Amino acid sequence: MAPDPADSAAPVLDEALDAALDAVARHGGRLESHRGAARWWITDPDSAAEDAAAHLGLRETRRLHQMRRPLPYDGDVSPAPTRPFDPERDTDHWLTVNNEAFTWHPDQGGWTRSDLDERMAEPWFDLDDFRVTVDSPLTGFCWTKLHPAGTADPSVAVGEIYVIAVSPASAGRGQGAALTVAGLDHQWRTHGTPIGMLYVESTNDRALATYRRLGFEIAATDVAFEP
Repeated sequence: MAPDPADSAAPVLDEALDAALDAVARHGGRLESHRGAARWWITDPDSAAEDAAAHLGLRETRRLHQMRRPLPYDGDVSPAPTRPFDPERDTDHWLTVNNEAFTWHPDQGGWTRSDLDERMAEPWFDLDDFRVTVDSPLTGFCWTKLHPAGTADPSVAVGEIYVIAVSPASAGRGQGAALTVAGLDHQWRTHGTPIGMLYVESTNDRALATYRRLGFEIAATDVAFEP
C-alpha cells in the first residue's frame, strides 16, 4: 500500500492513505504491516466503524477473539507436564511442530529460526514462560507471556497463552487442553496472575470449544480490515 516515490501520483496516494488512517483511528483502529501489506485492526467495531472501513474500500479479513478466565484454574483437566524451552535442544523440533500445526494460519505458520530468534529478543520474553512437553522430541508447547498490571488490564497482571500447539500426529488426545491448563498454572504459580488470557481465530471452532470448556469467555473481538 506504500506509494512509490517515483510515481507522480504518490502525493495523491499519500493523502488517501492519511485520510484512511485518520478515519480508522477515529474508530479506535490501529495499523500494522503484514508481509508488505497494510492491515487495520479495530476492537469491537460498531456499525459506524464498519461503514467507514467499507467507504475506504477495506474488507474484513479476520476476527480474533480475546478470551479470558479467572485464575487459578479450578477445573477437572490436569496440567500436562512441561519444562522450559531449550533453544539449543528444541529449536528444530519446535519449528516443525509449530509449522505443521499452523499451516493454515496467516501469522504463525511458516516460521524460520530468524522469526523465532526475533520474537525471543523481545523485551518481554522470559525463557521460563516458554513451556514445552517433556517428551523427546517435543510434541507440543504452550508459550506464555506476562502482561504487568496497567498493560493488558488497568489494575492487575494478566497471564497470556501467547502461542499453543500440538503436533498433528498427537492431536485428538486432549493434549491441547492439558497444555492450556499447564500454561495457566505456570502463570498463576510463577507470577500470581489472577487473569488468564488468549487470542483465538473466530473460525477455529475446535479451539473455541476447548477454551470454553476450560472456562474462558470472550472479552473482546479484534477485526482486521485490508484493502
